[in-house]
Amino acid sequence: MKRSVIGAVLSALFMGLGQLYNRQYMKGILYAVLELFIIVVWYKPIMNGLWGLYTLGEQQQVRGARGRITEQGDHSIFLMIEGVIVVLVLLVILLVYIRNIIDAYKTGKMIDEGGQPKTFAESMRNAWDNGYAYILLTPAFFFTLFLTVLPLVFGILIAFTNYAAPVLPPLRLVDWVGFQTFINLFRLEIWSNTFYGVLWWTIIWSILATITTFFVGLFYAVIINHKRIRYKKLWRTIFILPWAIPQFISILIFRNIFNGQFGPINQYLVKLGLDPIPWLSDPTWAKIALVMVNIWFGFPFWMALMSGVLTSIDRDMFEAAEVDGANGWQKFWKISFPLVMFATAPLLIMGFAGNFNNFNMIYLFTQGGPANIAYSYAGSTDILISWIYKLTLEQNQYNMASVVSILIFVIVAIFSIYNFRKTRAFKEEDMIQ
Repeated sequence: MKRSVIGAVLSALFMGLGQLYNRQYMKGILYAVLELFIIVVWYKPIMNGLWGLYTLGEQQQVRGARGRITEQGDHSIFLMIEGVIVVLVLLVILLVYIRNIIDAYKTGKMIDEGGQPKTFAESMRNAWDNGYAYILLTPAFFFTLFLTVLPLVFGILIAFTNYAAPVLPPLRLVDWVGFQTFINLFRLEIWSNTFYGVLWWTIIWSILATITTFFVGLFYAVIINHKRIRYKKLWRTIFILPWAIPQFISILIFRNIFNGQFGPINQYLVKLGLDPIPWLSDPTWAKIALVMVNIWFGFPFWMALMSGVLTSIDRDMFEAAEVDGANGWQKFWKISFPLVMFATAPLLIMGFAGNFNNFNMIYLFTQGGPANIAYSYAGSTDILISWIYKLTLEQNQYNMASVVSILIFVIVAIFSIYNFRKTRAFKEEDMIQ
C-alpha cells in the first residue's frame, strides 16, 4: 500500500499519526496534542452542548411558597445558544481534522515520488509564504462565525420552537415544534390576515419609496446640470442638506409638522378655510404622508449620484444628436436616461431592499399606526420589519417573529438575485472579464 494512503488512514484514525508515520514528528505531536486536548478538556462541554441543543432542557423551574425559586431548572434559550456555539466549534475542528488528513496524504505522496518530508521549520516557512492571506483572514473568519453566523443560526432555530408567551424560560421549557409556526402563520386567520396585509403594504411601500426618490432625484439632477443653470455647486449643496441632517431628528420634526391637532400644515389649511387632514389618524393619509416625507430624505442621494453620472457623459454624443435633429426630450430619453439607468440599476435594486426593511422611517414617523383592528399586533402602516419589532419587544412572540424574518430574507434575496442577474451593468462586467 502506498505511503500516502497509509498516512491518510492513520491521520483519519487519530490526528497526527500520519505525520509521525511520515517522519514529521513535531507537526504530528502538535496535531496529537490538539486532539488529546479536545478529548480530555472539551469532551464534556461538547456533549452537554449537543444535549442541550437536542433537548432544550429537561428540568423545569420549581417555585415554592410565595413564588420563591426552590430549583432553578434549565434555561432552554441558553442551552440552544450554547449548543449552536458547540456546533460551530465542531465545524472548525472538522476543518482542522480534514486538513490534517490532506497534509498526511500530500506528504506521503511526496515520499512515494522520491522526495523528502519537510522539516517543521520548512513547513512553518511554507505556511507563511503560501498561506499569508489565509492567516490574515483567520481573525475576520472567527469574528464572522461567532458574531454574524451565530446570531443568524440562532434566529432561524427560534422559528422551529414554541418560544412565545406564555412559554418563556426559565419558568417554562421551550420545545421543538418543527414547521408548526410556519403552518400557523399561513393557516390561522389571526396570523394570516395580518401577514398578508402587512406584506402587501410592505411591497407597495418599497416600490413607491424607491421609485419616487429615484425620479425626484433624477429630476433635480437634470435641472441642476442644465447648461442654463448657474451656481451649480451652490444648488447641489442646498439640496444635499436633507440627506446630511440626522434622519432621527428630521423624522421627529416631520411628525410634529403632520400632527393632526397642532401641526402647522393643518393650521394653515384651517386659516385658508379648508378642513384639516387626518395625516396620522387615517390609514390612507398616513401612508401618503410616509411616502412624501421619505422623498425628502431619499432624493438628495439620487440627485448627487445622478449628477455625477450626467456630468461624465461625453458631450459629443449630445452634439451628434443635435446634428441629427434631436430635441431636448429625445436627447434625455435616448442618451441621458439609458446611461443613468445603466450606472444606477444595481443601486436601485439595493434601494428597494433597503426600503423593504426601512424600520426607522416607519416606526419613528407613525409607529405603525393608526391602529387596525383586523391585525394582530400590527398597525395600518406597519411593514414586516416593524411588525417583527412589536412581536418581539412588545408581545414576546419570538417564534412568529423569527418565521417572518426568514420570509423577509427569502423575498428580498429572490428579488435581489433575480434583478442583479438581469442588470446590464453586471453583464457588461462579465463580458469584460
